[in-house]
Parts: sequence; structure tokens; C-alpha cells
Amino acid sequence: MSAAGTTFPDTAAKELGSFRTKFFYGFGSIAFGAKNAGFNSLMMLYYNQIIGLSAAAVGLAIFIALIVDAIADPVVGHLSDNLHSRWGRRHPFMYFSALPVGVSFFFLWVPPELSANGMFVYLIVMSIIVRIFITMFEIPNSAMIAEITTDYDQRTLLLSFRYFFGVLGGVVLGFVTYRYILLPDAIHPVGQLNPAGYSLYGIVAGVLLTSVILITALGLHRYIPYFRQPATQRATLRETLGQITISLSNPSFVVLMSAALCGTLAIGISGTLGIYFNTYFWGLSAKDLSIFQGAALVSAVIGVLAATPLSKRFGKRQLGIALFIAFIFTSAVPITLRLIHFFPENGSPWLIPILLVDRLVADAMGIIVLIMFGSMLTDVVEDNEIKTKRRSEGLLFAASAFVTKVISGGGHFVGGLLLAMVAFPTKADPATLDPQIMHNLAYVYMPTIILLFTAGMVLMSRYRITRESHMENLRKLEEAAVLSRAPVTVEAELTEGLPDPKAP
Repeated sequence: MSAAGTTFPDTAAKELGSFRTKFFYGFGSIAFGAKNAGFNSLMMLYYNQIIGLSAAAVGLAIFIALIVDAIADPVVGHLSDNLHSRWGRRHPFMYFSALPVGVSFFFLWVPPELSANGMFVYLIVMSIIVRIFITMFEIPNSAMIAEITTDYDQRTLLLSFRYFFGVLGGVVLGFVTYRYILLPDAIHPVGQLNPAGYSLYGIVAGVLLTSVILITALGLHRYIPYFRQPATQRATLRETLGQITISLSNPSFVVLMSAALCGTLAIGISGTLGIYFNTYFWGLSAKDLSIFQGAALVSAVIGVLAATPLSKRFGKRQLGIALFIAFIFTSAVPITLRLIHFFPENGSPWLIPILLVDRLVADAMGIIVLIMFGSMLTDVVEDNEIKTKRRSEGLLFAASAFVTKVISGGGHFVGGLLLAMVAFPTKADPATLDPQIMHNLAYVYMPTIILLFTAGMVLMSRYRITRESHMENLRKLEEAAVLSRAPVTVEAELTEGLPDPKAP
């Protein structure tokens, strides 16, 4: 569909349905995946165990940055929905963000010598800067999906590409980081606790972020003429805020985002504390952790290949509910078995293979759930257009971007609170840490994520957009577009051949 509601010309439809479009649309998520890999797995460990900030302070700093980001997200989304330029609505934001994202991410990992309070403020400021600039790329880029296709299943396929590349970015950067950057030395036998490698990590990650954003923007540049360009609308600040409020009050959107918040917060807590469990509970080295990156990539392939056929077979909502139930049963199994002494001991040749299988299954389910969230959100675009008479892809995907950021921001905050609850020490040595501290962490961690997954399942069951209702929404929009053109057509037919009354 074009902006006027007419069908795309054959050339445009062919271009937007090509593999090239799917590739470059998905490719951009490498940047988001690489950024999230750092935020999820390393930031709490780095600032808590290496810099020496308390876990609660690190979690609070990231949470404050998340609040600021929550305000910036809908602003960027709304601006990109309504921007008019020769480069369309989305590309100016993408190009502008490229260099600042890479530079600011680098400085996040090379803080100056500061007091504890100064370091707390530095972490807040740098986290805000990184988040805002990644928002300026991620939201306009992700919002393009609603312009590329209206097909119920094709949207799931496009998002499969997106999440595959997102995982790929985190996996490749993670493998390089654990295998070649965070290396042990005589003083630091555990590589991920060696401060020497983090500046190089910041350089590699920063260059990767900037490069990916530029490649994606350039790869999609040729499609700018095919994307929607809505009519220019001048609105006051009050009217703009009112439009944002109405769009974000869509019932299906509210239910979906509430479920997503619960699910992604659980995933975020797991990611934040995962590095602690891997280092202090399972006794894994940086080299061991590099092996797990391969499992994550296999999980991404499985998730991408399975998401679309499973969605077609069971429907997006039903599949999401089933996966939430599966998460409830699988998320804490290895830790529970270790606590009851029914799991291989650290150093056993069976330990890593069993953990790899568990990681593979859990990550594959996580990828499918995230794809379902994104695809269901895209279907809300037309449902919202029926109610508001406006396209709000950028605004709605801004909310989606916020939810995915809960993985890092909210996960750090709650994870930091849980670490504080068990009095986890800073700069702890895995060889001398009291094992009971990790047991206590497990006792507060497992009920937390199980409760969140259960709440997400209940909320997901209240989502109401189905394949049939989506098709009905598309029919209504097409019908409205035809009616909007009808008066002009009828008038032309009735006056054809008659003299112009305004003629002299």
C-alpha cells in the first residue's frame, strides 16, 4: 500500500519483497545486538567487579538512563513519523546517529579516574548518550517494516531476519571479546575480570556499531521513494502529545507491551546475572564463554527457521503463550539441579555440554518470542490506524525499542538489587568467594524470573489481534482509501463534456 492507499507499482513491490531488502533491514540489528551484548553481559560486571561501584549503584545508574531513554524513544518515533525530507522520514536519523553511537560507546568503557560519586554520574551520562543515539538509529530503522509489507506472515519473516542479525552481532562480538580481548594474565587468571582488555573492547565495538549503521542506511537508501510519505500536518505541542497518548492507549498495544515488559525483564535479569553465575557458580573461564557464543548462533538459526512456520501453524498469540509456559519450566532447571546436588560438578567433562544444550534451547525459544512480539506489534499499526486515522509506525516501534532496552536497563536495575540483597562483594575472587553467597543469589533469582514469565503469559493471553482480524483491518483501510477518492471520481464523471462554469 502506498501513502494514498493505492497498490504499489509492480517494480516497487518486487524491490521491497526482494532478499536484498530483507538482508539490509535485518543487517541493522547487528548494531543493536552488539550494543546489547555489552550492556547485558559485561556492564554490571565491569563497573561492579573491576571499577568497584556497588551493584545497587550500577543498577540505579542504568535505570536512570533508562527513564531518560523512555522519554526520548516516543519523541524520536513521533519525529520520524512526521519528518519530510528528500531522504524520507527515517534515513536522516539513521545517518546522523552513526558516528556518535560508536564514539560514545567507546567512552563508556574507558572511564577517567573519578570518585565513587563521580563514577556514578559518569555512568549515567554516558549510558544516556549511548542510548539516545542508538535510539535515533534503531527506531526509524525498525519502523520500516510496516512500510515494506502489510502481509501477516511476511512481517514475521522480516523480523526473523532482524533478530537473526541481532543475535549474530552479539555472538560475533562476544566470541571475539572472550576469545581474543578479555585475556587472563598472571594477576588476573579469569579473563573477564582483567581490566586491561576493556579499552580494546570499546574500540572494536564502537567501530562495529558505526560501520553497521552506515552500511544499513546506504543499503536501504534506494528504497526511500517506495516508503510512505504522509501529508504534512502542523500540530501544536498539545495536539502532538494528545496524538501520542491516543496511539499508545490502543488496547492491543497496551496488553502486548505489558506482556513484553514482563518477558524481556526476565530475560534481562538472566543476562545481567548470567555472567555472575557463569563466573562464580559454574566456574567458567573467558575461553569457556567463547564456546557458548556458537550455541547462541545455532539458537538464532533455529529460532529464525522455526518462527514463521510455527506462527502459521499455531498463530502468534498462542505460540507466545506456549513459549512463556516453557520458559517457566526451563529457565531455572540447571541451577535447581545443582542446588539439590543432581548436576555435574565444576570441572566435570559433562558440565559444559549440558549447559550448552540448555543455553541452546532457552535462546532459541527467546528468539522466537522476540520475533512474535515484533510481528504482533507490527499488526497493531493497522489496528491503530483504523482508530486514529494516522500511521504511527515510528511511535509504536519506539515503545517496542523501549521494551527491548528493558533487557539491559531493567535487568541491570533488578539484577543489582538482587546482588545487593545477598551482599555480593565487589572485586570478588572466584577461588575464595563463599559458595553460600551464590546459593543465596539463586534463591532470590529463580522466583523472580518465574513470577515474571507467569505474568507475561497471563497478559499475552489477552492480546486480541488475529490473522482474521488483521485481514479485516486491511480490508477496512483499503475501503476507506477507495471512498476517500470516490467524490473526485464521481464529480469528474458527472461533469465530463460540460462547459466549465468558471470559464469567461
